[in-house]
Amino acid sequence: MARKILFIAPYPHNEAPSQRFRFEQYLDYFKQNDLVIDFEPFLNKKTWKTLYSEGNVAKKGMGIMRSFVKRFLLLFRLYKYDMIFIHREAAHIGPPIFEFLIAKVFRKKYIYDYDDATWLPNYSETNASFHRLKAYWKVKYCIKWAYHVTPGNEFLANYARNYNKNVTIIPTTIDTVNHHNLETDYNSEKIVIGWTGTHTTMRYLDFLVPIIKELEEKYAFDFLIISNEAPTYHLKSLRFIKWNHATEIQDLAKISIGVMPLEKDIWSEGKCGFKGLQYMALGIPALMSPVGVNMQILDDKNNGYLVTTPEEWKDCLEMLLTNPELRKQIGQAGKKTILERYSVLANRDVYLSLLK
Repeated sequence: MARKILFIAPYPHNEAPSQRFRFEQYLDYFKQNDLVIDFEPFLNKKTWKTLYSEGNVAKKGMGIMRSFVKRFLLLFRLYKYDMIFIHREAAHIGPPIFEFLIAKVFRKKYIYDYDDATWLPNYSETNASFHRLKAYWKVKYCIKWAYHVTPGNEFLANYARNYNKNVTIIPTTIDTVNHHNLETDYNSEKIVIGWTGTHTTMRYLDFLVPIIKELEEKYAFDFLIISNEAPTYHLKSLRFIKWNHATEIQDLAKISIGVMPLEKDIWSEGKCGFKGLQYMALGIPALMSPVGVNMQILDDKNNGYLVTTPEEWKDCLEMLLTNPELRKQIGQAGKKTILERYSVLANRDVYLSLLK
């Protein structure tokens, strides 16, 4: 008899990167292997879009209340499932009420999955008013009550081991068959230095802007930013593409050299290197700050570059701008790393074994 698995997550299906690249891209594989899957997000699409817009406080409040009612009613259907999988949190705000009820009252085993240092405050100005409702402290209890924990990297795993001994690291992964299945053009006439991310993380590029401005004086290239909001940098090489799910991979494939600068702080230590993984999956040579999991993903100067100082960033960018063979060599080595260690194909059976 097929096992029934309930996936509980904060966001609607196919909307949030953390869900798409943590577990959603495995769902069809699970179904093909005798698992019956149900997916229950806390937020529906309407509330999700309202919550991440400015204002609309009353609509946000009503949407959240409806989400809580729906989540409460879900408790009475838990008996149907053999296993629960919770990504990040069962409810978008508030204490871990549902996790407690699932584990301690309804006595259901759950796997707890997370891909950021979610116990640390991190929020956008758009939703600063909701910040105090987030209850970041709840993460340790979600981990403690879990049957098994699947963090995205060693830093997150070390935190989890303080509260639970059943920890399996599953990296954020790339679907190289159905999604990231294009490759950058190594023979493109115009080189494109590129970055992708949300407006909340665009601040990491501030460090890079003077370097790009200096390189503009010697070389012809585009500096492409793919994001949900336009940048305000004053650069003659700057190009902006608004992030679009339908064209995400085609837009990324325009990049010749991918950059991922980070600050060395606890929040960055918890990140799973996803920007770099995306570049590498498309054969794009990646330049990344040596922070957290980036140092495990990259073997410096072999499948990418770990760069710290402005001089190192400038030298590596200049080297790649002027050497198409090197771009291809590093890009292909990075792609090989993804296929062997960070692809869905390489990790899907680890997830499957935990659920079965």
